[in-house]
Amino acid sequence: MIRLATSALALAAGCWSAAAAADTLIDNIQGVTIDEDGEIDNFTGLVIGDDGRIKDVLDRRDKRPRDVDFQVDGDGRFVIPGMIDSHLHVMGLGFAAITLDLSDTNSLAEAQAKIAEYAAANPGRRWIIGRGWNQVKWGLGRFPTAAELDAVVADRPVWLERVDGHAGWANSAAMRIAGVTDATADPAGGRIERVAGSRKPAGVFVDAATGLIAAKVPEPRPADRDLALQKAQEILLRNGVTAAADMGTTIEDWQSYRRAGDSGWLKIRIMAYAAGTGAMELIAGPRPSPWLYDDKLRLNGVKIYLDGALGSRGAWLKRPYADDPDNTGLPLLTGSQLRNLMSRAALDKFQIAVHAIGDAANGEVLSAIHELAGTYEGDRRWRIEHAQIIDPADIAKFGGRGIVASMQPVHQTSDRLMAEARLDPARLEGAYAWKSIADAGATLVFGSDAPVEAPDPFAGLAAAFTRQGADGQPFGGWRPEEAVSRERALAAFTSDGAYAAFAEGRFGRLVEGERADFVMIDRDPLLATPDELRATRVLETWVGGERYYMAGNATEDAPANTSAQ
Repeated sequence: MIRLATSALALAAGCWSAAAAADTLIDNIQGVTIDEDGEIDNFTGLVIGDDGRIKDVLDRRDKRPRDVDFQVDGDGRFVIPGMIDSHLHVMGLGFAAITLDLSDTNSLAEAQAKIAEYAAANPGRRWIIGRGWNQVKWGLGRFPTAAELDAVVADRPVWLERVDGHAGWANSAAMRIAGVTDATADPAGGRIERVAGSRKPAGVFVDAATGLIAAKVPEPRPADRDLALQKAQEILLRNGVTAAADMGTTIEDWQSYRRAGDSGWLKIRIMAYAAGTGAMELIAGPRPSPWLYDDKLRLNGVKIYLDGALGSRGAWLKRPYADDPDNTGLPLLTGSQLRNLMSRAALDKFQIAVHAIGDAANGEVLSAIHELAGTYEGDRRWRIEHAQIIDPADIAKFGGRGIVASMQPVHQTSDRLMAEARLDPARLEGAYAWKSIADAGATLVFGSDAPVEAPDPFAGLAAAFTRQGADGQPFGGWRPEEAVSRERALAAFTSDGAYAAFAEGRFGRLVEGERADFVMIDRDPLLATPDELRATRVLETWVGGERYYMAGNATEDAPANTSAQ
């Protein structure tokens, strides 16, 4: 028998979770973790103290303690550290779950039908909002238009974010409300797509131009935000993710996280990076926040955007796009602005995470890090988020200075054909160059960028060592020399993910003294074929010695009476 949580809400929902009120032995398991040298270590049992920390890691020959209060028979299941997603958007994932999601659409017509169906099913919503469209996946060869949205919803405004979050699609009603006309100029760092041969806005807004429409969308209520957080946690725990680096945390997001922590329903660990230096100061003040709620929440630093995304041709390149010879992308900051923002954060010891996708953007942030590191000494762990397209001549700059390359394996498999169209072969030499960047000396960590991609770490693991998509293409892997080993991939989703967020020693490795964050799965991640790995079933997810998810029976310690606007 194991302990049951006594939350009235959990009991009302008919759900349960094992609470760490006394010592617990998790026995008869096939444990896999990463040691201090990055090597695989195995174990067969865990002793968890009443504080949710690991008291002992047991091998087969070790005697089992007799004085534990509770014992769980793992039935020979595989146990790995809780997966750490080093780059996602927690609230974006939650809102994607409670608004219109177009990520599964494969054509413009399919998207139009889904939008029309959603609008008809929600007649009371003042705005139709959602995300996930991808004109590349649709094979459209262009951006969609306002007229194509008007054809299905004309009576109220519609605003739909592109899958990467770097562009938005509006109907005519939304543009009227925003006051966008032929006379509206492109904002700095943004672009309004125009009808060919005219100044008329076509309906798609790229990067900074998205603010023209987004500013008019009604803000979610606190109850809506709490519901989104609840949904995000459910999704992450179901996928075996116990900790997440939240990239672009707003004060409203932070307040939702604090409400969850204060009320006892914050389950995952959130390492937050503020949405700009203004939000950084507002949330944390003069220094990064302390760890809160038993290491479940901390404001680590700040997220800075330097360019856009490859899919919307906003990624900043050194030379024009191969399929758009007049376009080199959209630098969102000048070199001086970037350095000023980095200096402002570094001065107060906030960790800096810079979004850089194109080779010009990556070259600029690498140069800035090397310039500033002499002034802001100490253990900084400068983060570059995405690091997708690197000039091969710049890869060596990832060595030294404690740089962390935060990359997403599934982006390579999703973007492969688009990258080949957008870039010439020479630039592909430095595309999604995981192994080269790690070999140069950077700490390599992996994530999903959810909701851009599904927050499935096992799909990420499979992509990391095969360079192939779920369809097995291309044969032998795309640029297979940049694949990493299974062991390095697992470390990038666990121990190195903790290190990248200054959380080493707290969680990530399943060793004595760390938080008991682990996942029970139905197969060996080090021996499964890529297809088998992608089909991994998460059986149980534990955070801090509490079981928050069990296949077929997840806990629901969440806020009551919440609803989406």
